[in-house]
Amino acid sequence: MTDEPRVEQEEQAGEVESGDDRVAALEDRLLRTAADFDNYKKRAAREREEYVRLANERLLKELLPILDDLERALAAVREHEEATVEEGVRLVHRSLASLLERNGVQEIETNGKFDPHVHEALLSQPSEAEEGSVIDVVQKGYTLGDRVVRPARVVIAAAPPDGDG
Repeated sequence: MTDEPRVEQEEQAGEVESGDDRVAALEDRLLRTAADFDNYKKRAAREREEYVRLANERLLKELLPILDDLERALAAVREHEEATVEEGVRLVHRSLASLLERNGVQEIETNGKFDPHVHEALLSQPSEAEEGSVIDVVQKGYTLGDRVVRPARVVIAAAPPDGDG
């Protein structure tokens, strides 16, 4: 009977060792998983930076011909060719507007009611127009997809002044 407690102790010791081994294995797995995740985050950040760099490069390549057109327009100004200057400026404007449109940039609509999500009211003026409607555009606004890149800066109609003065 003296062997029974010792056998039981040895079994418990074996279970503890087995438990310690499991804990060590789990700790090792946890550390490896944490290291893998950290490496993944770094790789994803590098890939994101590379994507942005390539996107910027593509946009710049499309902007360079517009810069060339501007330089030609400036050269025409030096030679006092007003008709050529106007034509050159129109060409540059058309080229830039087309480039922006191809890249998903849209002008914000400014006809109708003031919308605080896409318009920025600079001031309100008494007007015969419906109160709260846009009556003048100070600076056009643009969206890129669903995001507002720059809100349209507008003047909105206020109630007309009372004629009881």
